[in-house]
Amino acid sequence: MKAATNIYDTIIIGGGPAGYTAGLYCARAGLNSLLFERFASGGQMTQTSQIDNYPGFDEGVDGFTLGFKMEQGAKRFGLKSLQEEVLSVDLVPTLKEITTDGGTYYAKSIIIATGADHKHLGIDKEKELVGRGVGYCAACDGMFYKNKTVAVVGGGNSAAADALLLSRLCEKVYLVHRRDSMRATKIYHEPLKNTSNIEFKYNSTVEEFLHEDTITGITLNNVLTGEKESIKCDGVFISIGRSPVTKLFTNQLDIDNNGYIIADESTRTSIPGVFAVGDVRTKKVRQIVTATADGAVAAHYVEEYIEQNK
Repeated sequence: MKAATNIYDTIIIGGGPAGYTAGLYCARAGLNSLLFERFASGGQMTQTSQIDNYPGFDEGVDGFTLGFKMEQGAKRFGLKSLQEEVLSVDLVPTLKEITTDGGTYYAKSIIIATGADHKHLGIDKEKELVGRGVGYCAACDGMFYKNKTVAVVGGGNSAAADALLLSRLCEKVYLVHRRDSMRATKIYHEPLKNTSNIEFKYNSTVEEFLHEDTITGITLNNVLTGEKESIKCDGVFISIGRSPVTKLFTNQLDIDNNGYIIADESTRTSIPGVFAVGDVRTKKVRQIVTATADGAVAAHYVEEYIEQNK
């Protein structure tokens, strides 16, 4: 085993809002805490140029700034943060083992805050146009398209909810789905049908983004006839689901059919001393504010767990 300096009260995997909130609360409680983040602090928030639905910022805030402030707030109380990628974990022993590209570490408890990645269409220029007309969060970025025309791509509950939200802001909303009817639960069907500024584009997939500096439209492909159609729009919201980042944990923790770690509102998982927070766990609402709430809750139960297992 490595030297005692590599043993922590808790190790947090992931540096988004859930991870840094957990780190802040754990460090403030006097726990020897370490956080790993493979990219920039803030996680997916860093891809959002304007966040208007996080309390305390009356004029909004960009995701990079909010992530940086969360990191600095946690470090103020003594959280240690390393930019290393976690390669493997052993969660079952009382003393958990985490191996990164920088070394091996041990912890009495683990907080998993790895989040969930938005699924991408995988077509040309998608990555380059993020923030320039391509988005994945209508609640985050919808206000940028007030009185404009947008397209929502998807057929599930997320796409339906995004289309309805955007219909209250935008002049027109195209709802693009590859099948001939929505997969969303029935509660969405009537509201969608009765919203006059939503136009359905069934049996269609997005083949191409039309753009100059920003999105100007999309080209659709009819999957039944092969016919192409170009429509003008100012933005495209891709709502085809999320992929939770749980590959490291699939053979150790209980995970649901969609790949999310099973954890209730206490954030406890199927292994004692292991907690899951934010977008990676089973939950109904995934927003920055619910992720930070998870982080605070997890810290409480981590402190309790360590006290009970001295």
